[in-house]
Amino acid sequence: MYIIAVGAGSIGSPLIDVATTDENEVVVIERNEEKADRAAREYDCLVLHDDATEMSTLEDAGIDRADALISTTDQDATNIMVCLLAKERDVPAIVSVVHNPEHMNLFRRIGVNTMENPQSLIAEYLYRAVKRPSIKDYMRVGDTAEVFEITVDEDAPIANKTLIEADEAGLLPHGVLVVAIERNGEADPITPQGGTEVHAGDLLTVYSQDGATPDVTDAFGHYEDHDFA
Repeated sequence: MYIIAVGAGSIGSPLIDVATTDENEVVVIERNEEKADRAAREYDCLVLHDDATEMSTLEDAGIDRADALISTTDQDATNIMVCLLAKERDVPAIVSVVHNPEHMNLFRRIGVNTMENPQSLIAEYLYRAVKRPSIKDYMRVGDTAEVFEITVDEDAPIANKTLIEADEAGLLPHGVLVVAIERNGEADPITPQGGTEVHAGDLLTVYSQDGATPDVTDAFGHYEDHDFA
């Protein structure tokens, strides 16, 4: 892919690293001279020390051949302007970091895919790691639903039962689905069916429409979550 990355700060730099490591053709635009020089030294890509809110700069970066533009500056106004210019040139994929949640709808109205302020996401993730120790990883879906990973404890009510048996016994609350099972000795994740039996030690990927509440994680044997709720 041909990617234009706007910003080489704390958010943009890891992005540039990932994109160049994956052998994409990357052009970086950075207004700050020190950051631009550092990016040019550290990454195998073209770095422009210039203002990305100017169409001429985007043209120098090859906007007309770009497959994607990702704006990661610390100013929402700058990100919006850059994305609007990219829309004018019909860049197929446009993504931006959004720092102020109140601006999220504005980005969406102009047709830009958004990523909430990563610092906020990291803070929430760290807080969740302390508050809900049984949850290995999670992703919020909408306002309340979550997809999360959890290991089945030896004494879990669901252990050694098929998903149909667990459902009939009322062990899985309404709106909870087991969508994948990772098991030691299995090369690939198991796509569960009603007759699939859950074993102690399985790592489950679970969807819950009401989130990973302690009542949900009880089924997997993690009663300690009640102490942190």
